[in-house]
Amino acid sequence: MDTYQKPRPECETPSVCRACEARHGGLCSVLTAAQMIELNRHSIRRRIEAGNEIIGQGEPVGSYGNILKGVIKLSKMMADGRQQIVGLQFAPDFLGRPFQGESSITAEAATDTEICTFPRHVIDRMVGDVPHMERMLHAQALKELDEARDWMLTLGRKTAQEKVASFLYLIATHIDPENADASTFDLPLSRADIADFLGLTIETVSRQMTKLRKDSIIVIENNRHVVVPNTERLRDAAGID
Repeated sequence: MDTYQKPRPECETPSVCRACEARHGGLCSVLTAAQMIELNRHSIRRRIEAGNEIIGQGEPVGSYGNILKGVIKLSKMMADGRQQIVGLQFAPDFLGRPFQGESSITAEAATDTEICTFPRHVIDRMVGDVPHMERMLHAQALKELDEARDWMLTLGRKTAQEKVASFLYLIATHIDPENADASTFDLPLSRADIADFLGLTIETVSRQMTKLRKDSIIVIENNRHVVVPNTERLRDAAGID
């Protein structure tokens, strides 16, 4: 005898989306259940190993994504081949620029990363149909602008120690979206990348890490694992108001 199975309600949020961090804090948080169902039909979850490129500068944009896990490194290349890290993205950030046909940056997985991708045409259409989505993307763009201005201050005015402490504080407060005050984490960038990001030499980065460790502001294990006993002390070392 066949067992009767109760049909799923027409507008029940897909189960894969209910536990998703981006559903609660990112772009998808503004969508109704019906809109989530529509978007879920087109979504693909991708796992990207550290060091792999997601999209290159100048490449056509075919999809966007919600970052579910990990850290993404954004960089720009000059005409002579010199490259500069210009930003980091964390869960649940939105990766991409709606209506932008060509990527202006290179996005690379700094750590093992998971993203939920959507075809570009689907998001571009939904942005026009869903005002809350448009406002959410606008809010993220403004947030990134504010962060870029703060980083200009870090690069232009702060001491080497404040720069390194600012980087560590950035990671501590962003790497785990479920814990805004992470006390332990693995560095998502190499010493060389940290130096590039901060406009310092590798030797200076290493010296300042050592000084922060000797001052008991951080604990470093196995060269990459960082423990922050007191986040406020790290914040003070970074010169953040």
